[in-house]
Amino acid sequence: MSTNIIEVRNLVKKYGDFAAVKGISFNVEAGEVFGFLGPNGAGKTTTISILCTLLRLTSGTALVNGFDVSTASMKVRGSIGLIFQETSLDNQLTARENLQIHGELYGVANVVLRRRIPEVLGMVDLSEWSDRLVGAFSGGMKRRLEIARGLLHHPRILFLDEPTLGLDPQTRSHIWEYILRLRHDEGITVFLTTHYMDEAENCSRIAIIDHGEIVALDSPAALKAMSAQDIINLDTDDNQLAAELIEKRFGVAVRMGGDGLHFEVADGARFIPEFIASFSNGERSPRILRISLRRPTLDDVFLKVTGRDIRRQGADETEGQRMAAKLSR
Repeated sequence: MSTNIIEVRNLVKKYGDFAAVKGISFNVEAGEVFGFLGPNGAGKTTTISILCTLLRLTSGTALVNGFDVSTASMKVRGSIGLIFQETSLDNQLTARENLQIHGELYGVANVVLRRRIPEVLGMVDLSEWSDRLVGAFSGGMKRRLEIARGLLHHPRILFLDEPTLGLDPQTRSHIWEYILRLRHDEGITVFLTTHYMDEAENCSRIAIIDHGEIVALDSPAALKAMSAQDIINLDTDDNQLAAELIEKRFGVAVRMGGDGLHFEVADGARFIPEFIASFSNGERSPRILRISLRRPTLDDVFLKVTGRDIRRQGADETEGQRMAAKLSR
């Protein structure tokens, strides 16, 4: 039987009259990769900051590894590793020195550090760089070193706040290879926030959060099954007219985007030939330039449950929120 390593009930975080998190509840099972998916300003970083005891909650409860974040913050911190959006490494120190200082701050004995530092550097393929200044590292290497640092004290849970933000696609893919391998090798739980759909696909379960509320929570496959129909992508020489005709003739809702028209049908492979034949027969029908079909993605799920595209990201968290997080560290 699985055991919940994180339990959140009716969590609220307010800044004055503004509610950044609005009474959310969820569990994270030990050993799973759990993701918070949402745009900037949705409440992802606020929630993860509360779970890591960097922010105080306004009301509700949150248990991390069985410890209450409000009353046992030091025990919570001893149970977790945390990787921030922005790097917090010292560029004037070597990789080994960065890890040494981190281990001492966490009270890891020197005899343990002498074994553990080479071990975690090897996990992220940085053994040959252990005595090089971090200032010479690429962005991807710094992120790998931060992952190693987060694992140094054998945490039960590794928190990653937008772990690949600003990295190129190839480096992002490699970082994820390390995360998933380390999760298996170290037997830890991974809790991450992201607005990248491909990253969310790596999760065991995903909580979609928008405007401080969880609007859907399930596995990627189950979430995509919410939108069981095929999606038709269409571009014509008059998309406005085409949308009107499609809605009238076929009785489906059409969404207009910068890349054409999009609508859902039950059986796309059967629908397209019939659609082309019947759509082209009308006297006023626009000329079809491109048509294709695809299965639903997490982008479609996000659009379905929030009514907007995740790529139209909300405003960044306020400077007050960022300052509160820094002051409470």
